Amino acid sequence: MNGRAAAAPPSEGRAAIMVAEREINAQVRSKSFVISTAILLLVVLAGIVVPSLLSGGDDGGPLGTGGSGDETTVGTGIVVAVVDEVRGRLPELPGVSLEPAADEADARSRVEAGTVRAALVPDGGPAGVRIVVQDSPPSELVGALTVAPAIEVLNPATADEAVRSIVTLGFGLVFLMAAMGFGSTIAQSTVVEKQTRVVEILLSAVPARGLLGGKILGNSVLALGQTAAIAAVAVLGLVLTGQDHILSLVGAPMAWFVVFFAVGFVLLAAMFAAAASLVSRIEDTGPVLQPVMWLVMIPYFLVVFGSQNDTLLRVASYVPFSAPVAMPVRLYLGEAAWWEPLASLVVLAAGALVVVALAAKVYQRSVLRMGARVHLKEVLGRRAATT
Repeated sequence: MNGRAAAAPPSEGRAAIMVAEREINAQVRSKSFVISTAILLLVVLAGIVVPSLLSGGDDGGPLGTGGSGDETTVGTGIVVAVVDEVRGRLPELPGVSLEPAADEADARSRVEAGTVRAALVPDGGPAGVRIVVQDSPPSELVGALTVAPAIEVLNPATADEAVRSIVTLGFGLVFLMAAMGFGSTIAQSTVVEKQTRVVEILLSAVPARGLLGGKILGNSVLALGQTAAIAAVAVLGLVLTGQDHILSLVGAPMAWFVVFFAVGFVLLAAMFAAAASLVSRIEDTGPVLQPVMWLVMIPYFLVVFGSQNDTLLRVASYVPFSAPVAMPVRLYLGEAAWWEPLASLVVLAAGALVVVALAAKVYQRSVLRMGARVHLKEVLGRRAATT
């Protein structure tokens, strides 16, 4: 003994930060994590860029009908049907080849048949002309008009349905992969520390709640960072391929998804850690993690198979386990009022606080229990932890 007093253990908050730093450093220094993240981002980028290249990269985006070899293009310009009534009101339209139409019905029929890229018909608005298109207006035509014209889309359902499928599937897959991947990492780390008895050394230096909090915080930061990187790469891909118009549809829902994911992952991370603390061997984790995995997979299935059911999505928006996916999808579809994401976020945050509190109790009372699996009912019924 050197006569010096033992150093006071760190507070739970300080301990959580220390453990979180260890978790983050261990992951970012792992080649498997770096390589898998890079591959994931490349897959996201390729999933946006490749279809655009295969479709010809026209001005209407991947869902447009024009292209360099399309019959609605002549030389470097596009073919536009124009009704005689409005032809005299038009300024010079460089890059646009005007084709006379007998009347408005004739012009519309040519657009529907695909023989022209768009049609210019009379309109009562300030511009005096309306652009009629199959799916999306050509930028060179809109930009050439001195006053912004009204735009009529004859067939918006095809484009909306295609983007809807991509968005809903994307939100569900990102949530599923990130939650399952990082949740499994938390569970494996918890069980390995118990199996090797490293947890006994850790708990001699930091409190159990601090250890749990650090695991949740560290992996939440990593999961949120990866999700934000996926969103950034998706935006970059849309910009590079000239699909900026899609950003106006998915930009706000994507931002909300990142916010909801940050809170929702904390809830699931706490459940993964608490469930894993009930066993002492890796081979025993299956039964205790299965209920948590189902709670992760439910939102994915709800979005993929229930995106057409407004009632189902509305209810799922206020269930903590499915809100991180269901509410951003409803925002994209325009089915949620301005206050609904705020209310849903409050419900999700309250649910996360309750789950984290229960998980802390389970973790604290079972992480030092070795041997046979500890039953959840037994742990929650105990008044004090038993080692």
